[in-house]
Amino acid sequence: MSVDSGLATFRGTDGLWEGHEISEVATLEGWFNDPGKVLEFYNQRRAQSFAAKPNEGHIAVAELEEYFDVTVITQNVDDLHERGGSTNVVHLHGLLREARSMDDPNIITDIGKEEIKLGDKASDGTQLRPNIVWFGEPVPLIEQAASLISTADICIVIGTSLVVYPAAGLTDYVKVNAPKYIVDPSNPEIHTYDEWVHIKEPAKTGMVKLKEKLIKEFK
Repeated sequence: MSVDSGLATFRGTDGLWEGHEISEVATLEGWFNDPGKVLEFYNQRRAQSFAAKPNEGHIAVAELEEYFDVTVITQNVDDLHERGGSTNVVHLHGLLREARSMDDPNIITDIGKEEIKLGDKASDGTQLRPNIVWFGEPVPLIEQAASLISTADICIVIGTSLVVYPAAGLTDYVKVNAPKYIVDPSNPEIHTYDEWVHIKEPAKTGMVKLKEKLIKEFK
């Protein structure tokens, strides 16, 4: 979704994120090996995300709230959905604009675009770390997301390869008879395309078309 706003995907086809090995910047092992490097990496990503602007896809999703009860479940760690106007967003993998305690994941601070430095402490006295779900860590909101999807009347999958679990497994919870749409220029790895309408375009153009289609068909 945010690629069309100039932000790199969490993990590219080469297994890297902005040229860095995932194991170095997105795992607990990477953090314990070199916390300074990890903090600097996310400080740069945070600055990039604040410099980016919501694209037409983000705005189209937000505009659907005029006609539907919309919940966005995203793997993206930027806040472009919120800045695009969406009011109900579930961030499965955390948020760049938040920092949290090393020991207590419930102690979260909204730092905006500020940097996190070594020595910056949470209220419990532990080092602040990015509030990002790293590889190998549990995804705290996955059960909430599964529950939301299981009750949805319409499901839209936007701009994901559907290879990163557990998020990729959420499509298994969609109601059998619910209309299902995929907006992505590639072919996400889904069990079967028989039940899905595939709009093979980037989010910024595909979502604009899908928004008009949904309004015409269901409103």
